[in-house]
Amino acid sequence: MRPPGRGRPGDPGPPRRPVRLLLTILIPAAALLGLAAPALAGAVVPAVTQETIPVDGTLRNADGTFLSGVTVEALDSGGRQVDQTRTDAQGRWELAVPAAGTYTFRIDPESLPPGTELLQGEVTRDIAEDRLSVVIFRFGEEGEGLDTSTASQVLRLLVDGIRFGLVIAITAVGLSLIFGTTGLTNFSHGEIVTIGAVLAWTVNVTLGVQLIWATLIAIVLGAGFGALNELGLWRPLRRRRVGLIAQLVVSIGLGIALRYAVLIFFGGRSEPFVDYTSQIARSYGPIALTDKDLTTIIVSIAVMIGIALLLQRTRIGKAMRAVADNRDLAASSGIDVDRVVLFVWMLGGGLATLGGVLFALSELSSTVYWEMGFRLLLLMFAGVILGGLGTAYGALLGCLIVGVVVQLSTLVLPVDLKYMGGLAVLIVILVFRPQGLLGSRARIG
Repeated sequence: MRPPGRGRPGDPGPPRRPVRLLLTILIPAAALLGLAAPALAGAVVPAVTQETIPVDGTLRNADGTFLSGVTVEALDSGGRQVDQTRTDAQGRWELAVPAAGTYTFRIDPESLPPGTELLQGEVTRDIAEDRLSVVIFRFGEEGEGLDTSTASQVLRLLVDGIRFGLVIAITAVGLSLIFGTTGLTNFSHGEIVTIGAVLAWTVNVTLGVQLIWATLIAIVLGAGFGALNELGLWRPLRRRRVGLIAQLVVSIGLGIALRYAVLIFFGGRSEPFVDYTSQIARSYGPIALTDKDLTTIIVSIAVMIGIALLLQRTRIGKAMRAVADNRDLAASSGIDVDRVVLFVWMLGGGLATLGGVLFALSELSSTVYWEMGFRLLLLMFAGVILGGLGTAYGALLGCLIVGVVVQLSTLVLPVDLKYMGGLAVLIVILVFRPQGLLGSRARIG
Protein backbone atom coordinates (compact mmCIF):
# COMPACT_ATOMS: atom_id res chain seq x y z
CA MET A 1 0.00 0.00 0.00
CA ARG A 2 1.41 3.40 -1.01
CA PRO A 3 1.95 6.03 1.68
CA PRO A 4 -0.67 8.79 1.56
CA GLY A 5 0.20 11.75 -0.64
CA ARG A 6 2.47 9.77 -2.95
CA GLY A 7 1.75 9.19 -6.62
CA ARG A 8 2.26 6.10 -8.69
CA PRO A 9 5.79 4.78 -9.23
CA GLY A 10 7.60 7.01 -11.72
CA ASP A 11 5.45 10.08 -11.04
CA PRO A 12 7.54 13.26 -10.48
CA GLY A 13 5.48 14.21 -7.44
CA PRO A 14 3.84 17.55 -6.73
CA PRO A 15 5.60 20.15 -8.90
CA ARG A 16 4.60 23.11 -6.80
CA ARG A 17 6.36 22.20 -3.54
CA PRO A 18 9.99 22.89 -4.67
CA VAL A 19 8.91 26.17 -6.24
CA ARG A 20 7.07 27.25 -3.12
CA LEU A 21 10.04 26.25 -0.95
CA LEU A 22 12.49 28.10 -3.21
CA LEU A 23 10.39 31.27 -3.17
CA THR A 24 10.06 31.01 0.60
CA ILE A 25 13.85 31.09 0.86
CA LEU A 26 14.84 33.49 -1.93
CA ILE A 27 12.31 36.29 -1.53
CA PRO A 28 13.03 36.90 2.18
CA ALA A 29 16.74 36.60 1.43
CA ALA A 30 16.48 39.31 -1.24
CA ALA A 31 14.52 41.52 1.15
CA LEU A 32 17.10 40.99 3.91
CA LEU A 33 19.89 41.87 1.49
CA GLY A 34 18.09 45.08 0.64
CA LEU A 35 17.73 45.94 4.31
CA ALA A 36 21.34 45.02 5.05
CA ALA A 37 22.79 46.96 2.13
CA PRO A 38 22.87 50.38 3.88
CA ALA A 39 24.40 48.76 6.95
CA LEU A 40 27.03 47.08 4.78
CA ALA A 41 27.80 50.37 3.08
CA GLY A 42 28.04 52.09 6.42
CA ALA A 43 30.42 49.40 7.65
CA VAL A 44 32.76 49.74 4.70
CA VAL A 45 32.78 53.37 3.69
CA PRO A 46 34.13 54.78 6.97
CA ALA A 47 37.21 52.61 6.56
CA VAL A 48 38.15 54.52 3.41
CA THR A 49 36.97 57.96 4.52
CA GLN A 50 39.81 60.35 5.26
CA GLU A 51 40.04 63.63 7.12
CA THR A 52 40.85 65.39 3.84
CA ILE A 53 39.83 64.49 0.29
CA PRO A 54 42.60 64.32 -2.34
CA VAL A 55 42.16 65.99 -5.73
CA ASP A 56 44.79 65.60 -8.43
CA GLY A 57 45.54 65.98 -12.12
CA THR A 58 48.25 66.27 -14.76
CA LEU A 59 49.12 69.38 -16.77
CA ARG A 60 50.20 68.90 -20.37
CA ASN A 61 50.51 71.45 -23.12
CA ALA A 62 48.81 71.11 -26.51
CA ASP A 63 52.00 69.57 -27.97
CA GLY A 64 52.04 66.88 -25.27
CA THR A 65 54.85 68.28 -23.12
CA PHE A 66 54.43 68.18 -19.36
CA LEU A 67 54.14 71.51 -17.56
CA SER A 68 56.30 71.52 -14.43
CA GLY A 69 56.49 74.15 -11.70
CA VAL A 70 52.96 75.46 -12.38
CA THR A 71 51.01 76.72 -9.35
CA VAL A 72 47.55 75.20 -8.78
CA GLU A 73 45.28 76.36 -5.96
CA ALA A 74 41.93 75.28 -4.53
CA LEU A 75 39.29 77.78 -3.36
CA ASP A 76 36.15 77.02 -1.37
CA SER A 77 32.68 78.36 -2.20
CA GLY A 78 33.51 81.60 -0.36
CA GLY A 79 36.65 82.23 -2.44
CA ARG A 80 39.06 81.36 0.39
CA GLN A 81 42.16 79.36 -0.49
CA VAL A 82 42.19 75.92 1.13
CA ASP A 83 45.35 74.48 -0.47
CA GLN A 84 48.05 75.23 -3.02
CA THR A 85 50.71 73.18 -4.77
CA ARG A 86 53.10 73.11 -7.74
CA THR A 87 53.36 70.48 -10.48
CA ASP A 88 56.32 68.09 -10.55
CA ALA A 89 58.55 67.22 -13.52
CA GLN A 90 55.81 65.00 -15.03
CA GLY A 91 53.17 67.72 -14.68
CA ARG A 92 51.42 65.94 -11.80
CA TRP A 93 49.83 67.83 -8.94
CA GLU A 94 47.74 66.94 -5.90
CA LEU A 95 45.72 69.04 -3.49
CA ALA A 96 43.62 68.22 -0.44
CA VAL A 97 40.24 69.77 0.36
CA PRO A 98 38.89 69.59 3.94
CA ALA A 99 35.45 68.14 3.21
CA ALA A 100 32.96 67.30 0.48
CA GLY A 101 31.52 70.31 -1.32
CA THR A 102 31.95 72.66 -4.26
CA TYR A 103 35.46 73.96 -4.92
CA THR A 104 37.16 76.04 -7.60
CA PHE A 105 40.56 74.92 -8.88
CA ARG A 106 42.67 77.59 -10.53
CA ILE A 107 46.02 77.85 -12.31
CA ASP A 108 48.25 80.85 -11.72
CA PRO A 109 48.93 82.16 -15.25
CA GLU A 110 52.16 83.81 -14.08
CA SER A 111 53.64 80.39 -13.30
CA LEU A 112 53.11 78.99 -16.81
CA PRO A 113 56.14 78.58 -19.11
CA PRO A 114 56.50 81.28 -21.80
CA GLY A 115 54.42 80.63 -24.91
CA THR A 116 51.82 78.47 -23.14
CA GLU A 117 48.24 79.35 -24.09
CA LEU A 118 45.76 78.66 -21.28
CA LEU A 119 42.27 77.98 -22.65
CA GLN A 120 40.56 76.93 -19.43
CA GLY A 121 42.48 77.68 -16.26
CA GLU A 122 39.61 77.65 -13.75
CA VAL A 123 37.37 74.65 -13.05
CA THR A 124 34.56 74.35 -10.49
CA ARG A 125 33.83 70.82 -9.29
CA ASP A 126 31.63 69.07 -6.74
CA ILE A 127 33.94 66.91 -4.64
CA ALA A 128 32.58 63.78 -2.93
CA GLU A 129 34.20 61.73 -0.19
CA ASP A 130 33.81 58.32 -1.83
CA ARG A 131 35.24 59.13 -5.25
CA LEU A 132 38.68 60.02 -6.59
CA SER A 133 38.45 63.49 -8.14
CA VAL A 134 40.56 64.53 -11.11
CA VAL A 135 40.50 68.07 -12.49
CA ILE A 136 41.30 68.72 -16.15
CA PHE A 137 42.58 72.08 -17.42
CA ARG A 138 42.75 72.90 -21.13
CA PHE A 139 45.71 74.28 -23.02
CA GLY A 140 46.16 75.19 -26.67
CA GLU A 141 48.57 76.58 -29.17
CA GLU A 142 49.27 80.28 -29.44
CA GLY A 143 46.19 82.10 -30.75
CA GLU A 144 43.92 79.07 -30.42
CA GLY A 145 40.59 79.60 -28.72
CA LEU A 146 37.34 77.84 -27.97
CA ASP A 147 34.41 78.30 -30.30
CA THR A 148 31.63 78.99 -27.83
CA SER A 149 28.82 79.56 -30.35
CA THR A 150 25.58 77.68 -29.78
CA ALA A 151 25.91 75.73 -33.03
CA SER A 152 29.40 74.51 -32.08
CA GLN A 153 28.25 73.55 -28.60
CA VAL A 154 25.32 71.58 -30.02
CA LEU A 155 27.62 69.78 -32.48
CA ARG A 156 30.12 68.88 -29.77
CA LEU A 157 27.37 67.62 -27.46
CA LEU A 158 25.80 65.66 -30.34
CA VAL A 159 29.06 63.83 -31.04
CA ASP A 160 29.59 63.20 -27.33
CA GLY A 161 26.00 61.95 -27.07
CA ILE A 162 26.58 59.47 -29.89
CA ARG A 163 29.71 58.23 -28.12
CA PHE A 164 27.86 57.91 -24.82
CA GLY A 165 24.88 56.21 -26.50
CA LEU A 166 27.16 53.65 -28.16
CA VAL A 167 28.71 52.83 -24.77
CA ILE A 168 25.23 52.33 -23.27
CA ALA A 169 24.28 50.18 -26.27
CA ILE A 170 27.30 47.88 -25.81
CA THR A 171 26.17 47.10 -22.27
CA ALA A 172 22.43 47.01 -23.05
CA VAL A 173 22.51 44.61 -26.03
CA GLY A 174 23.28 41.68 -23.74
CA LEU A 175 20.46 42.75 -21.41
CA SER A 176 18.04 42.84 -24.36
CA LEU A 177 19.16 39.47 -25.76
CA ILE A 178 18.80 37.82 -22.34
CA PHE A 179 15.26 39.14 -22.08
CA GLY A 180 14.47 38.01 -25.63
CA THR A 181 15.61 34.41 -25.12
CA THR A 182 14.59 33.82 -21.49
CA GLY A 183 12.01 36.51 -20.65
CA LEU A 184 14.12 37.55 -17.65
CA THR A 185 14.35 41.23 -16.74
CA ASN A 186 17.82 41.06 -15.20
CA PHE A 187 18.31 43.82 -12.64
CA SER A 188 21.77 42.47 -11.79
CA HIS A 189 23.14 43.25 -15.26
CA GLY A 190 24.61 46.53 -14.05
CA GLU A 191 26.77 44.62 -11.56
CA ILE A 192 28.11 42.46 -14.41
CA VAL A 193 29.26 45.74 -16.01
CA THR A 194 31.00 46.74 -12.76
CA ILE A 195 32.61 43.35 -12.25
CA GLY A 196 33.90 43.36 -15.82
CA ALA A 197 35.49 46.78 -15.34
CA VAL A 198 36.98 45.68 -12.00
CA LEU A 199 38.45 42.57 -13.66
CA ALA A 200 40.06 44.73 -16.35
CA TRP A 201 41.40 47.12 -13.68
CA THR A 202 42.85 44.21 -11.68
CA VAL A 203 44.64 42.75 -14.70
CA ASN A 204 45.84 46.21 -15.76
CA VAL A 205 46.96 47.61 -12.40
CA THR A 206 47.71 44.60 -10.20
CA LEU A 207 49.20 42.31 -12.85
CA GLY A 208 50.74 45.11 -14.93
CA VAL A 209 49.17 44.09 -18.25
CA GLN A 210 48.60 46.84 -20.83
CA LEU A 211 44.95 47.96 -20.84
CA ILE A 212 44.09 46.66 -24.32
CA TRP A 213 45.26 43.14 -23.46
CA ALA A 214 43.79 43.46 -19.98
CA THR A 215 40.42 44.27 -21.55
CA LEU A 216 40.57 41.21 -23.81
CA ILE A 217 41.38 39.00 -20.82
CA ALA A 218 38.58 40.61 -18.82
CA ILE A 219 36.10 40.00 -21.68
CA VAL A 220 36.88 36.27 -21.54
CA LEU A 221 36.49 36.30 -17.75
CA GLY A 222 33.25 38.30 -18.08
CA ALA A 223 31.89 35.71 -20.52
CA GLY A 224 32.78 33.03 -17.98
CA PHE A 225 30.99 34.98 -15.26
CA GLY A 226 27.90 35.14 -17.48
CA ALA A 227 28.07 31.38 -18.00
CA LEU A 228 28.40 30.90 -14.22
CA ASN A 229 25.23 32.97 -13.72
CA GLU A 230 23.30 30.82 -16.18
CA LEU A 231 24.57 27.41 -15.06
CA GLY A 232 24.63 28.12 -11.33
CA LEU A 233 21.42 30.08 -10.85
CA TRP A 234 19.08 30.80 -13.73
CA ARG A 235 18.98 27.37 -15.40
CA PRO A 236 18.16 25.57 -12.12
CA LEU A 237 15.43 28.13 -11.42
CA ARG A 238 13.90 27.61 -14.87
CA ARG A 239 13.98 23.83 -14.44
CA ARG A 240 12.11 24.25 -11.18
CA ARG A 241 9.58 26.33 -13.11
CA VAL A 242 10.11 29.44 -11.05
CA GLY A 243 7.99 32.25 -12.48
CA LEU A 244 9.43 35.34 -14.17
CA ILE A 245 8.26 37.65 -11.37
CA ALA A 246 10.10 35.52 -8.82
CA GLN A 247 13.18 35.50 -11.04
CA LEU A 248 13.00 39.29 -11.27
CA VAL A 249 13.00 39.48 -7.46
CA VAL A 250 15.98 37.11 -7.35
CA SER A 251 17.86 39.31 -9.85
CA ILE A 252 17.29 42.35 -7.62
CA GLY A 253 18.66 40.50 -4.61
CA LEU A 254 21.59 39.16 -6.65
CA GLY A 255 22.37 42.68 -7.88
CA ILE A 256 22.43 44.05 -4.32
CA ALA A 257 24.65 41.19 -3.14
CA LEU A 258 27.12 41.59 -6.02
CA ARG A 259 27.21 45.38 -5.65
CA TYR A 260 28.18 45.29 -2.00
CA ALA A 261 30.55 42.37 -2.56
CA VAL A 262 32.43 44.61 -5.00
CA LEU A 263 32.37 47.39 -2.38
CA ILE A 264 33.85 45.05 0.24
CA PHE A 265 36.62 43.62 -1.92
CA PHE A 266 37.33 46.55 -4.26
CA GLY A 267 36.67 49.46 -1.89
CA GLY A 268 34.67 52.66 -2.05
CA ARG A 269 37.32 54.80 -3.76
CA SER A 270 37.48 55.29 -7.52
CA GLU A 271 40.60 53.71 -8.98
CA PRO A 272 42.19 54.80 -12.28
CA PHE A 273 43.63 52.60 -14.99
CA VAL A 274 47.36 52.78 -15.56
CA ASP A 275 46.91 53.69 -19.24
CA TYR A 276 45.04 56.53 -20.95
CA THR A 277 44.28 58.46 -17.76
CA SER A 278 45.12 61.87 -19.24
CA GLN A 279 44.86 62.73 -22.92
CA ILE A 280 44.77 65.89 -24.98
CA ALA A 281 41.75 66.60 -27.17
CA ARG A 282 42.56 66.80 -30.87
CA SER A 283 40.63 69.10 -33.18
CA TYR A 284 38.56 67.53 -35.96
CA GLY A 285 37.03 70.57 -37.57
CA PRO A 286 34.54 72.17 -35.19
CA ILE A 287 34.75 69.33 -32.64
CA ALA A 288 37.53 68.07 -30.38
CA LEU A 289 38.00 64.46 -29.26
CA THR A 290 40.62 62.67 -27.26
CA ASP A 291 42.15 59.54 -28.76
CA LYS A 292 40.32 57.33 -26.27
CA ASP A 293 36.95 58.92 -27.15
CA LEU A 294 37.58 58.40 -30.86
CA THR A 295 38.68 54.81 -30.20
CA THR A 296 35.55 54.22 -28.12
CA ILE A 297 33.35 55.30 -31.03
CA ILE A 298 35.23 53.14 -33.56
CA VAL A 299 35.30 50.05 -31.31
CA SER A 300 31.61 50.42 -30.41
CA ILE A 301 30.54 50.71 -34.05
CA ALA A 302 32.68 47.71 -35.02
CA VAL A 303 31.21 45.61 -32.20
CA MET A 304 27.63 46.55 -33.08
CA ILE A 305 28.25 45.65 -36.75
CA GLY A 306 29.72 42.34 -35.57
CA ILE A 307 26.61 41.62 -33.47
CA ALA A 308 24.36 42.40 -36.44
CA LEU A 309 26.35 39.99 -38.65
CA LEU A 310 26.24 37.38 -35.89
CA LEU A 311 22.45 37.58 -35.67
CA GLN A 312 21.87 37.61 -39.43
CA ARG A 313 24.56 35.37 -40.93
CA THR A 314 25.55 32.68 -38.40
CA ARG A 315 23.75 29.53 -37.26
CA ILE A 316 23.93 30.46 -33.59
CA GLY A 317 22.57 33.91 -34.40
CA LYS A 318 19.61 32.46 -36.30
CA ALA A 319 19.04 30.04 -33.43
CA MET A 320 19.02 32.97 -30.99
CA ARG A 321 16.37 34.72 -33.06
CA ALA A 322 14.31 31.52 -33.27
CA VAL A 323 14.42 30.98 -29.51
CA ALA A 324 13.50 34.62 -28.91
CA ASP A 325 10.53 34.31 -31.28
CA ASN A 326 9.13 30.99 -30.00
CA ARG A 327 11.06 28.88 -27.50
CA ASP A 328 8.89 25.74 -27.76
CA LEU A 329 8.80 25.77 -31.56
CA ALA A 330 12.59 26.24 -31.67
CA ALA A 331 13.05 23.24 -29.35
CA SER A 332 10.73 21.07 -31.43
CA SER A 333 12.74 22.04 -34.54
CA GLY A 334 15.88 20.49 -33.06
CA ILE A 335 17.51 23.61 -31.60
CA ASP A 336 19.32 23.04 -28.30
CA VAL A 337 17.63 25.86 -26.37
CA ASP A 338 19.83 25.49 -23.27
CA ARG A 339 22.96 25.77 -25.41
CA VAL A 340 21.61 28.90 -27.10
CA VAL A 341 20.69 30.53 -23.78
CA LEU A 342 24.14 29.71 -22.38
CA PHE A 343 25.75 31.39 -25.40
CA VAL A 344 23.53 34.45 -24.90
CA TRP A 345 24.62 34.75 -21.26
CA MET A 346 28.29 34.44 -22.25
CA LEU A 347 27.82 37.03 -24.99
CA GLY A 348 26.02 39.33 -22.55
CA GLY A 349 28.80 38.96 -19.97
CA GLY A 350 31.53 39.73 -22.52
CA LEU A 351 29.70 42.77 -23.90
CA ALA A 352 28.96 44.06 -20.39
CA THR A 353 32.68 43.81 -19.57
CA LEU A 354 33.67 45.70 -22.71
CA GLY A 355 31.01 48.33 -22.02
CA GLY A 356 32.24 48.71 -18.45
CA VAL A 357 35.79 49.41 -19.61
CA LEU A 358 34.61 51.88 -22.26
CA PHE A 359 32.34 53.61 -19.74
CA ALA A 360 35.23 53.91 -17.27
CA LEU A 361 37.44 55.36 -20.01
CA SER A 362 34.74 57.89 -20.89
CA GLU A 363 35.23 59.43 -17.44
CA LEU A 364 37.77 62.27 -17.45
CA SER A 365 39.98 60.38 -15.00
CA SER A 366 39.48 56.90 -16.55
CA THR A 367 38.42 55.46 -13.20
CA VAL A 368 36.53 52.39 -12.00
CA TYR A 369 34.20 52.63 -9.00
CA TRP A 370 31.96 50.16 -7.21
CA GLU A 371 28.53 51.47 -8.30
CA MET A 372 29.30 52.47 -11.88
CA GLY A 373 27.14 49.69 -13.35
CA PHE A 374 24.25 50.51 -11.05
CA ARG A 375 24.31 54.15 -12.20
CA LEU A 376 24.34 52.96 -15.82
CA LEU A 377 21.55 50.41 -15.30
CA LEU A 378 18.71 52.94 -15.45
CA LEU A 379 19.97 54.30 -18.77
CA MET A 380 20.35 50.74 -20.10
CA PHE A 381 16.73 49.98 -19.27
CA ALA A 382 15.63 53.29 -20.75
CA GLY A 383 17.40 52.51 -24.04
CA VAL A 384 16.18 48.91 -24.20
CA ILE A 385 12.55 49.80 -23.43
CA LEU A 386 12.66 52.79 -25.76
CA GLY A 387 13.93 50.68 -28.66
CA GLY A 388 11.78 47.64 -27.91
CA LEU A 389 12.39 44.86 -25.39
CA GLY A 390 14.08 41.76 -26.76
CA THR A 391 15.53 43.28 -29.95
CA ALA A 392 19.23 44.02 -30.36
CA TYR A 393 18.60 46.65 -33.03
CA GLY A 394 15.99 48.32 -30.86
CA ALA A 395 18.49 48.45 -27.98
CA LEU A 396 21.04 50.15 -30.25
CA LEU A 397 18.55 52.74 -31.52
CA GLY A 398 17.06 53.42 -28.09
CA CYS A 399 20.46 53.81 -26.42
CA LEU A 400 21.67 56.20 -29.12
CA ILE A 401 18.60 58.37 -28.58
CA VAL A 402 19.05 58.28 -24.80
CA GLY A 403 22.76 59.15 -25.05
CA VAL A 404 22.18 62.09 -27.40
CA VAL A 405 19.28 63.48 -25.37
CA VAL A 406 21.23 63.14 -22.10
CA GLN A 407 24.17 65.13 -23.44
CA LEU A 408 22.09 67.77 -25.26
CA SER A 409 19.97 68.32 -22.15
CA THR A 410 23.00 69.95 -20.48
CA LEU A 411 22.28 73.01 -22.64
CA VAL A 412 19.22 73.73 -20.50
CA LEU A 413 19.65 71.53 -17.41
CA PRO A 414 22.38 71.39 -14.76
CA VAL A 415 24.90 68.60 -15.38
CA ASP A 416 23.74 66.75 -12.25
CA LEU A 417 20.21 66.50 -13.74
CA LYS A 418 21.14 65.54 -17.29
CA TYR A 419 19.81 61.96 -16.96
CA MET A 420 16.31 63.41 -16.57
CA GLY A 421 16.30 64.27 -20.30
CA GLY A 422 16.72 60.63 -21.35
CA LEU A 423 14.01 59.46 -18.96
CA ALA A 424 11.64 62.19 -20.16
CA VAL A 425 12.04 61.03 -23.78
CA LEU A 426 11.39 57.46 -22.63
CA ILE A 427 8.13 58.49 -20.96
CA VAL A 428 6.95 60.51 -23.97
CA ILE A 429 7.70 57.72 -26.46
CA LEU A 430 6.03 55.03 -24.36
CA VAL A 431 2.88 57.11 -23.98
CA PHE A 432 2.37 56.99 -27.75
CA ARG A 433 4.11 53.65 -28.53
CA PRO A 434 4.18 51.35 -25.47
CA GLN A 435 5.98 48.53 -27.31
CA GLY A 436 8.96 50.77 -28.11
CA LEU A 437 10.23 52.02 -31.43
CA LEU A 438 11.11 48.65 -32.98
CA GLY A 439 9.05 46.34 -30.75
CA SER A 440 6.01 44.42 -31.92
CA ARG A 441 2.57 44.95 -30.42
CA ALA A 442 2.20 41.28 -29.53
CA ARG A 443 4.54 38.29 -29.49
CA ILE A 444 3.49 35.54 -31.89
CA GLY A 445 3.16 32.06 -30.30
